[in-house]
Amino acid sequence: MSETTTTTEAAAVTTTAETTHAHQSPAEPSAELRALAPLVGAWKVTGGVEGTVRYEWLAGGFFLVQHVDLVQSGEPVTGLEVIGNLRPYGEPTSPDVASRYYDSQGNTFDYVYELTGDQLTIWAGAKGSPAYFRGTFTADGTTMTGDWVYPGGGGYTSTMTRI
Repeated sequence: MSETTTTTEAAAVTTTAETTHAHQSPAEPSAELRALAPLVGAWKVTGGVEGTVRYEWLAGGFFLVQHVDLVQSGEPVTGLEVIGNLRPYGEPTSPDVASRYYDSQGNTFDYVYELTGDQLTIWAGAKGSPAYFRGTFTADGTTMTGDWVYPGGGGYTSTMTRI
């Protein structure tokens, strides 16, 4: 292969990567993600689990991060969840607001978030899953109460109160 061919191929690869990268940069976070702004802040959680969670925007506003410090079934659990629209390199932004949760027990869980009006639904796995949380914010946005529903029965009621 000649040096000219190598240089031309390298330029084509660079141009393709730059074009793909430019295509990757939306002007702003999606409306569906921005709709989750009422979650931002610290919350006391009661019900089937007890403790606190805190939501904050990652710089740029394309991701919402949840910090978890809970006790569930008598076991302490700390965790981190990153919430946003998926955008794998070279692909368009996903329409759903997805998340991945990591905890101190070695678990990883995937969710899809959807806020319509004052009702938040968090689907376990994919949207439409039989396992989900559905909660409603009070008019002043200081409390959200809802239920975690698991397939085959089970689940629990949970309340988050802004602190």
